[in-house]
Amino acid sequence: MEKNLSEFKIGEKGIIRKVDALGKIKRRLFDMGITPGATIMLKKVSPLGDPIEVTIRGYELSLRRDEASSVIVEAL
Repeated sequence: MEKNLSEFKIGEKGIIRKVDALGKIKRRLFDMGITPGATIMLKKVSPLGDPIEVTIRGYELSLRRDEASSVIVEAL
């Protein structure tokens, strides 16, 4: 089942299928290692819900919720 990364619950894992962003944001996400085929896990959510922390390629990364909403992930 595919859904946006922003819809994940803490501890949920998935495989990135698509990055549905344009221009600088897409390039920034790719530079941070958010590419199709990578495994990603939602680790933490801040008290107000933005930003979120994910684990990808062995490191922790913080993303804004609007950036996470452009990452389409297949839940495992």
